[in-house]
Amino acid sequence: MNTHFIKTLDDVKTLLSQEACLEPGWDSKDECYQWIEQTLSHFKYRSLGREGKGLIRRYLTVASGYSTAQVTRLINQYTNKGIVKRHHSSSNGFRTRYTKADIRLLAHTDRLHSDLSGPAIKKICERAFQQGDGRYERLATISISHLYNLRQSKTYERTRGNKNSTRSTQRAIGVRRRPDPQGRPGYIRVDTVHQGDKDGVKGLYHINAVDEVTQYEVVCTVEKISERYLLPVLEGLLAGFPFRLLEFHSDNGSEFINHQVAALLNKLNIALSKSRSRHSNDNALVESKNGSVIRKLLGHAHIPQHHAEQFNEFDKKYMNPYINYHRPCFYPETRIDKKGKEKKVYRYENMMTPYEKFLSLDQPEQYLKEGITLEQLKTEAEAMSDNEAAEQLQRARQTLFKSVHERQAEA
Repeated sequence: MNTHFIKTLDDVKTLLSQEACLEPGWDSKDECYQWIEQTLSHFKYRSLGREGKGLIRRYLTVASGYSTAQVTRLINQYTNKGIVKRHHSSSNGFRTRYTKADIRLLAHTDRLHSDLSGPAIKKICERAFQQGDGRYERLATISISHLYNLRQSKTYERTRGNKNSTRSTQRAIGVRRRPDPQGRPGYIRVDTVHQGDKDGVKGLYHINAVDEVTQYEVVCTVEKISERYLLPVLEGLLAGFPFRLLEFHSDNGSEFINHQVAALLNKLNIALSKSRSRHSNDNALVESKNGSVIRKLLGHAHIPQHHAEQFNEFDKKYMNPYINYHRPCFYPETRIDKKGKEKKVYRYENMMTPYEKFLSLDQPEQYLKEGITLEQLKTEAEAMSDNEAAEQLQRARQTLFKSVHERQAEA
């Protein structure tokens, strides 16, 4: 914490008026103890009146992060001996590998990437260090379990501060089956995410599409899920995938299982399939992405339908590039036990971004759409680092929601 500008008791009062924004930032106890002694000496604590002493006591408590009892002990030590000295334990104890700066960096990274899972954040730290960011040197080697330990620390908590589904309908359209891509991209799973109701008024809708093999994801936003609004956006969603699409799979919701969508897909030579009865896993991939991506980034709160165009532009310009080129995902590895039963295993070594997963396929260029090359994808992926993409996303999201709230306030 920068306290060099605090010279008078009035400065202390001004600082404490912004107490909610203050964050202790001492890298070591010795440094903090030395600052406390210098502060007590500078303000001539012994000669202050009752009000002044109380003000300094509160200042030390807030700026140091110590409890009131601990600050009282240090003040008594100063008034009795004229110094504030740290008493070191005679035992060696455990060495601290990760500093408070590392913990604050972890909190900053979590905030940028909207609190991804521990393995995903570890992968981002590794990638950041490999891309030349020296601040991540220690975090790049942290174990996933200890990363969760650091998230429980007081330093992390001080830095960070302190979630509707559709009804299925039966239609005699589409084939009722589970997609079977056999390692090929182009088999996408699609679902709708409703952005809340308010006073009986519907919010806008997000259309989420995820490729089963690469987890390449395209999100778009519509005002309503009627034919007039859905079909134009759906064409853009299908065009957002860099590889050829072979199958379009959804649950039994009427927004997709209808003759208009079937005609559109038929024109593009894309097969239409839908989930089987009592097989909830048929569309589980996109359902999980609804929570881990859309709800995490855009929340559950009601957003009026007339903001759909703004959110669709945000999806296309910021969210889709981030989740496909900079957000790591787990990929399952199928193992067969002695009894012949298949088991999905999610290994850390198999974690990568959807773009990296696509590159790992055998001859990925054979799946690309006409006019799209691997060089174009590489240029987009390397245009910025993971953290830069996350910062750009967070700034755009804040601007977008600020605009929404201001228009609601005016209304």
